[in-house]
Amino acid sequence: MGGNHTQPKFILLGITDTPWEQAPLFGLFLLIYIVTLAGNIGLIVLVWVAPSLHTPMYFFLTHFSLADICYSSIISPKMLTDLLFGNKTISWAGCVTQFHLFALFVTAECHLLAAMAYDRLVAVCHPLSYVMVVSPRACWQLVAWSYLVASLSALVYTGCTFGGSFCGPHHIDHFFCDASPVLRLLCSDTRRSEVAIFALATANGLGTSVVILLSYGRILHTVLGMRSAPSRARAFHTCASHLVSVSVFYGTLFFMYLQPASRHGSRDKVASVFYTVVSPMLNPFIYSLRNKEVKVALGKYGAATASLGILCQGLTTLTGKDFFSISSVNSLSFSL
Repeated sequence: MGGNHTQPKFILLGITDTPWEQAPLFGLFLLIYIVTLAGNIGLIVLVWVAPSLHTPMYFFLTHFSLADICYSSIISPKMLTDLLFGNKTISWAGCVTQFHLFALFVTAECHLLAAMAYDRLVAVCHPLSYVMVVSPRACWQLVAWSYLVASLSALVYTGCTFGGSFCGPHHIDHFFCDASPVLRLLCSDTRRSEVAIFALATANGLGTSVVILLSYGRILHTVLGMRSAPSRARAFHTCASHLVSVSVFYGTLFFMYLQPASRHGSRDKVASVFYTVVSPMLNPFIYSLRNKEVKVALGKYGAATASLGILCQGLTTLTGKDFFSISSVNSLSFSL
């Protein structure tokens, strides 16, 4: 790959170059980042300590929260140090690493959201076979598939973005190393790279969104056929949080990446702030404020989730084998 030999450093122009705006923005984004870490780590720990949450839905949610933590931590610390100290340089290797990991975890979230939609589909439409279809093994396979596709996609994104020779000045008009502003710095023709990135982003974004739409189309058809009003309300309630999360995530993501590079402009920074900084903070609240199971578990185990020791154990259980309990899985089945 060229560029790292002729110019090893880039300069991130950041969100703003106005000095008096940087201190308030630093305070705001620092608060958001702290809430993001506290909310997502707290949710992971709560799912681990509460047996009632040992279900496939919350298993996927812990991995979704883990991805939120990872890609937020890839972006926010660098952005905060740039705002605080004004040192906006980033090495070529650092830029490549930041972009690659960001692309990996964002793509993984697309596939995790699709897996969560499939989980809701089986829970609502096929409750009697839910335990067999959405088994622990099936859940691990869906998560593994999400990260496998994300890893391969991130390699392609990174190769297309950083595979050419860079021309000066090496100023990236963004607060992190994203594909569109980096491609503008290449001396060589970027049309092939842009087409490849656009095609793969479309495959990942639209492919997973089609799975989600088809799943909820089938769910809606099943719910409307229910004779019991409480059953319909329960079915809608269990899907509401996921639908809100999907809307927030895909709305900004489609705006950013499913458009030609020539149409990218200053509004991209606003959209990027929303899905890289704000969205990871909102997800724990989306899944807890209207969720009775989480509220009950939080009231019962809230003190335990504040323990650092339990926190460490909770994170390690993402690779454990006893995450699920059959009795709690059965509680997701609907009496139709």
